[in-house]
Amino acid sequence: MNIAITTRGYKAPDNLKAYVQNKMQRLSRFTDIIMDSEAIFSHENLDQIVEFKVKLKHKVIRVKEKSEDIFKSIDLAMDNLERQVAKAKDKLKDRDKTKIVENLVN
Repeated sequence: MNIAITTRGYKAPDNLKAYVQNKMQRLSRFTDIIMDSEAIFSHENLDQIVEFKVKLKHKVIRVKEKSEDIFKSIDLAMDNLERQVAKAKDKLKDRDKTKIVENLVN
């Protein structure tokens, strides 16, 4: 999976990039619906902000988390992102099942 990493206000160290790519591998089970992904890092005062944008076939999911530690922000955002992508995939499966049933009944 291809992931674009953008930083605002500072340059991301290599260990941060590797950490994000490792975490994004958790989404590899959803690769059939994920088209593109982007991670944006920034900071405001003492808060570290992480924003993930994942483009699916029919939807764009944006997740934004902030905390005092960048790695904690990444973990919180990834949990939320994983939950939302799984929900989108389930909805897609349910929609396909209803179409098949409707076609069989008619």
